Amino acid sequence: MKEVQLKLPQSTIIYYEDFYSREKADALYAALKEKITWKHEQVKVFGKLYWQPRLTSFYADNSNTYTYSSLKLTPLPFFEELLSVKNDIQNKVDSKFTSCLANLYRDGKDSNGWHADDEKELGKNPEIASLSLGQNRYFKFRHKNNPQLKEKILLKHGSLLLMKGETQHFWQHQVPKTQMKIDERINLTFRTLL
Repeated sequence: MKEVQLKLPQSTIIYYEDFYSREKADALYAALKEKITWKHEQVKVFGKLYWQPRLTSFYADNSNTYTYSSLKLTPLPFFEELLSVKNDIQNKVDSKFTSCLANLYRDGKDSNGWHADDEKELGKNPEIASLSLGQNRYFKFRHKNNPQLKEKILLKHGSLLLMKGETQHFWQHQVPKTQMKIDERINLTFRTLL
């Protein structure tokens, strides 16, 4: 398994390009696309409501809610395939995760704007494990105090990106829109809610 640590100051970011084989990633994509309860939610940005440019769903092994952009998510219970992915990731990165925020990017117009996963429910130094299935998409980073410090990485089908330590304190990330005609992408972001 190819493992790359991004050389960004004030961060710990590790990319596992082939966390799952193509065959395993294909099977997971098909199962998760069908079994996840996808929702189109509105979020509040600077006091205005907007439809998120993607579909989402939230799962956890407890009843802790998760709130971002004034959107309060109540978890659904993990199902077999999602629990299996969680266990595979926990075994690889030697961490425990309690929840998963799933995203479905339907085409190049779907995106996720600049943000950090720094909500109070995640604690001081949150660890986020992000699995990509389906269409390859660019994932960009920029430093909060020095926006000239930037990096981007192509997240491939079956890959895992791990962000931990001080990363969320000092860095924002996004999945930008693209003009290219592209297929769907599922992104599973595992985290621990306090």
